[in-house]
Amino acid sequence: MEQPKYKRVLLKISGEALAGDASRGLDFGVIGQVCDVIKRCVDLGVQVGVVVGGGNFWRGLKDGGDKMERVRADHMGMLATSINALAVADVLEQKGVEVRVQTAIEMRPFAEPFIRSKAIRHFQKGRVVIFGCGTGNPFFSTDTAAVLRAAEIDADVILLAKNIDGVYSADPKKDPAAVKYDSISYDAVLAQHLQVMDSTATSLSMDNKIPVLLFALKDPENILRAVMGEKIGTVVEN
Repeated sequence: MEQPKYKRVLLKISGEALAGDASRGLDFGVIGQVCDVIKRCVDLGVQVGVVVGGGNFWRGLKDGGDKMERVRADHMGMLATSINALAVADVLEQKGVEVRVQTAIEMRPFAEPFIRSKAIRHFQKGRVVIFGCGTGNPFFSTDTAAVLRAAEIDADVILLAKNIDGVYSADPKKDPAAVKYDSISYDAVLAQHLQVMDSTATSLSMDNKIPVLLFALKDPENILRAVMGEKIGTVVEN
């Protein structure tokens, strides 16, 4: 039987992806499909950490705009990620997957506080760990939180599941001549200002030498394909 390429992965799922076509709220059909694939990865012995965004409920900078103080708007975004974390955890548990939610902001009635050693122990016991509340600090995106958690748990790769199937030289919706890259360096991403992750997340990933594999979540099977080492999406690495 073919073995997974990666032993421990950090899967980043945007909040918008969890909303499906509605773009707001939760689409449990989509979440169920994603959780089915996560379960298959766990059954193969892969240790899975998940960071969820919150854009299906609230995006601090975008939704708060100049109407709110930025720090408070970002705090609301952290709360949005915790809603998504609990929703994904519930669906995974319904499918028989052991899961723990850890949050960067303490909310003990709902989740464990993030403790690295406990997260590692959960992985060793075959549990999925979902990380909520971003980094716990304003001004940092959940992409940055994904890279931070990946570095802390010694993940082999960051699986960046987005609404686009890879990294392009330009926005393919606006430029029909845009070229998709199979692989690209962090330096090139930063130099060309490509929209893979924000610059803070990209720099942090580069400094810690963690490869990032960006692919489309439209087909949740891509998660398993990525874990097995199939050539999909775009790899960003040193």
